[in-house]
Amino acid sequence: MTSSPTANMAATNKQVLQRFMDIPQPDDKVQVMYIWIDGSGENLRCKTRTADVEPKKPEDLPWWNFDGSSTNQAEGGNSDVYLKPAALFNDPFRLGKNKLLLCETYTFDKKPHKTNKRHSCDAVMSDAKVKSVHPWFGIEQEYTLLDRDGHPFGWPKNGYPGPQGPYYCGVGTTKVYGRDVKEAHYRACLYAGVKIAGSNAEVMPAQWEFQIGPCEGINMGDHLWMARFLLHRVAEEFGIAVSLDPKPMVGDWNGAGAHTNYSTEPMRHPGGMEHILSAIEKLSKRHRKHIMCYDVSGGADNARRLTGRHETCSIDEFRAGVAARGASIRIPRHVDEDGYGYLEDRRPASNMDPYQVTEMIIRTTVLNETD
Repeated sequence: MTSSPTANMAATNKQVLQRFMDIPQPDDKVQVMYIWIDGSGENLRCKTRTADVEPKKPEDLPWWNFDGSSTNQAEGGNSDVYLKPAALFNDPFRLGKNKLLLCETYTFDKKPHKTNKRHSCDAVMSDAKVKSVHPWFGIEQEYTLLDRDGHPFGWPKNGYPGPQGPYYCGVGTTKVYGRDVKEAHYRACLYAGVKIAGSNAEVMPAQWEFQIGPCEGINMGDHLWMARFLLHRVAEEFGIAVSLDPKPMVGDWNGAGAHTNYSTEPMRHPGGMEHILSAIEKLSKRHRKHIMCYDVSGGADNARRLTGRHETCSIDEFRAGVAARGASIRIPRHVDEDGYGYLEDRRPASNMDPYQVTEMIIRTTVLNETD
């Protein structure tokens, strides 16, 4: 007799765990979970240490290190990689004074690791010219919930659900799958201090979206990465996996993106359309360079998604338009009517690094790089 793929999956009793989580925590002890992006550029890692006082800012906490040979970030003979505290959030799992700490990675000689995309992004966002225009970002993070066997959560095991159409912003048992994960994630983000703006069910069943922003400068990357961590951690509680694959299911199913809304202060005021159109013109001239930074595989992942179908523009084309969901850059209808506001870059894939994407947009539209 053979067992099913999920029969031997490990599970624990949450009621038993709660008995221990209810044990009073000493007043002079705080649990701080250090979180970082591993060598994949997509996955997150974490570990916890004890602090003697509640930290109020990242600088209150010490650098730490980890075994980089186990995260594809170092060789075994020189495996220590440093963790530099970068952004501090409240811990919605342990509650109380406990914290989540997003970190940058540094090599053994205290230089930014090649997988540390935050360092260069922070340098760009700290440029005087950039700071003077107050760049705001809002990212729409799409993701797909998977069962333990890797099949989309709620889908028939030996088939497919009905065609796309009734699932986007849907309501009802046959329309949405995994709402509990979405709701728990939303509340966890609010508690943590992540700047979550909204959420909705997406076009493909078992696919969802949450929005982060508006965030200025480096905060966009910090808040999206923490929101991703919270999503994976919340889904773990339900025994569900989260996929950021830009095209998780082949066939007539929508892919998953991370549409990036962007504006500068001049764009947000009357007459701003002139600045929006100028930014779009600059973006059009560096399309290929942006595409290479808009997923974790140098454009290969997006090639599966940006086909010209399923609300996308072909990866080989650049198009902009008002309310056009098949364009590279969309100008929302109300922005066109008002004459100011923001633009939406629809090219970034769901697994993109927000540090890379926001840095690239700034380099092109504010710093006027052309190479």
